[in-house]
Amino acid sequence: MRFFKAAILAGTVAVFAATSAFAADVKIGFIVKQPEEPWFQDEWKFADVAAKEKGFTLVKIGAEDGEKVQSAIDNLGAQGAQGFIICTPDVKLGPGIIAKAAANDLKMMTVDDRLVNADGSPIEDVPHMGISATKIGEAVGQSIVDEIKKRGWDMKEVGAIRVSYDQLPTAVDRVEGALSVLKANGFPEANIFDAPQAKTDTEAALNASTVVLNKNAGIKKWVAVGLNDEAVLGAVRATETVGIAPDSMIGVGIGGADSAINEFKKPTATGFFGTVIISPKRHGYETALNMYEWVANGKEPEKLTLTAGQIALRDTYEAVRKDLGIE
Repeated sequence: MRFFKAAILAGTVAVFAATSAFAADVKIGFIVKQPEEPWFQDEWKFADVAAKEKGFTLVKIGAEDGEKVQSAIDNLGAQGAQGFIICTPDVKLGPGIIAKAAANDLKMMTVDDRLVNADGSPIEDVPHMGISATKIGEAVGQSIVDEIKKRGWDMKEVGAIRVSYDQLPTAVDRVEGALSVLKANGFPEANIFDAPQAKTDTEAALNASTVVLNKNAGIKKWVAVGLNDEAVLGAVRATETVGIAPDSMIGVGIGGADSAINEFKKPTATGFFGTVIISPKRHGYETALNMYEWVANGKEPEKLTLTAGQIALRDTYEAVRKDLGIE
């Protein structure tokens, strides 16, 4: 009997040891297009949590253009990785990314931005975790409409800055979702002004928004929508530069990044009124976990997973973050 017990114990230990050794051999890449942005830093942070839990190696790579993406995938192949998650700098690189992944025998899934074919249609064969961009945009628009009404503004006297990055479908969906709600509530289309940004950061948004404000100096009340918090913060900074008071600006961002939270923490309220917080926890932790399960256990992720967000204001952001599992 003792012999059998010892054999069973030895076998159990061997199984755990083998499982642990296999996990240690799993290597997964996480490629992002703008590694300096807080959103991607948070995704990496939560992906690290998954890596520690499961015992696999996470390789974090920033790839700001197509050439760096190709190099990053080759690099992962050379390191013996089995798969990667990617937010590409250009969704039109999709077919090339898929071919490069196949050449390196790497499983892949996308996060945030979905790859498209040459005709602009989504590549549905690659598992993707993204954001319901239109619905989130509509939440932004509704928040702005509610605040316009609360302040008693006449919509005919209000200008809207559309901070745009139209080469990214997600950006178009978010912005148009917000503007559709504004227009449905009587906001004049003639009062919506496009501010195309060269990059998806605050400085580019500030430059683009300043041009709009200078061209329409007669308008004294403004709202702003954009792809992310940085876009809207750029518009807010632009209004400050041209002398528009904070209470004459309603900017609602998307993301709930540190830049937005820091704005809420300022002792005096600014024109950055709110943000739709989308949790980077799921996008970092869950994608990394899904890729591990695919590599280790052959469990392929769902082809499409869409996450939602929640409006947070200066006096509610702490409760919202806690509710979304960020705090």
